[in-house]
This record gives sequence, structure tokens and C-alpha cells, in this order.
Amino acid sequence: MKPLRWAALFVIVAMTGCSSMKPQDFANRRPELRIEEYFAGHTRAWGLFEDRLGTVRREFTVDIAGTWDGRELVLDEDFTYSDGETERRVWHITKTGAATYEGRAADVIGTAAGEAAGNALQWSYDMNLKVGGGTWRVRFDDWMFLQPDGVLLNRAHVYRWGVWIGTVSIFFQPQARPAAAG
Repeated sequence: MKPLRWAALFVIVAMTGCSSMKPQDFANRRPELRIEEYFAGHTRAWGLFEDRLGTVRREFTVDIAGTWDGRELVLDEDFTYSDGETERRVWHITKTGAATYEGRAADVIGTAAGEAAGNALQWSYDMNLKVGGGTWRVRFDDWMFLQPDGVLLNRAHVYRWGVWIGTVSIFFQPQARPAAAG
């Protein structure tokens, strides 16, 4: 009987870990998030990774240089971790529809897919994540929410082998931008 109880508990935990949110749930929320506009220029971010027990395992800052050419958004991200380690990731994000995106980066496996509505963007992808001296294949389920005053909140649930291993929380803030020519 005990193995059956554990199996039932596992199914309940696994089911409650799945989100039923959809980007369309946020269609009427403002301010509207257009990542190609939001990330054009210099953006700074602060974040942390919490394991599944809520223990903060890593903190970091990110400086992002973004360029938008009308079709592709390039995000050149420089990470600095609290332990002094640095990392660079360059995203190439293509707008594929009125509210859909595809993205690629060197450590992303295949193509990332995103869909926006209102103030939200849902972004999912598989990644080779550096852990210690090796790499883990993990899946990210990102949700970004644009708030008043230009703050962008990002919560990403991270999964390995389909099991939730932790959450990344990031707060983005655009830095001083040059005035538009005109």
C-alpha cells in the first residue's frame, strides 16, 4: 500500500507543477510588452536561482546590449555571478508573427519559442546548462511581465528530466537611452 501512496503523491506533485497559464490570459494587461522595443539599447538585470527547496544557490547581474533591425533582435548578455564567474550569451530572436518569436543561442538546444500578449511573454527552450565541471540538459519555462516604470519581471521554472529543479527570478530595467532622432 505504501508504494501506491508514494505514486499518488508523485502524480499530484507533478500535476500541480504544470501551469495552465496562457499568454492570452494577459491580453488586456498594460503596459504592453514588445520585447523588440523593450530590449533595444542597454538593459541591466539582477537575478537569482533558487533550488526546489527555496534555497538561493546563485545570484547574478546581467548587462544586455540589444539591437533590433526590424526583423531580428540580438541580445548580447554579459553575466557576472556573485562568486566572480562570468558568462556571455548572445541571443538571436526573430519575430515570426504579430506576437510570436523564435530564438537561438549557442547553449540553447534547437529553437526557443515565445508568445506575447498584453504585458506578458511566455518563452520556453531547452539548454545545456553549465553545472560544476559538466553540463546538464534542462528545460526553461519563462514568464516575463512588464510592470509600470519599465520594470520587467521574469520567473523561469527549470526542469531536468521533466522534474522541476528550481526557479530563476530576474528583474530587468532599461538604462539611459539616447533620445530618438527627429
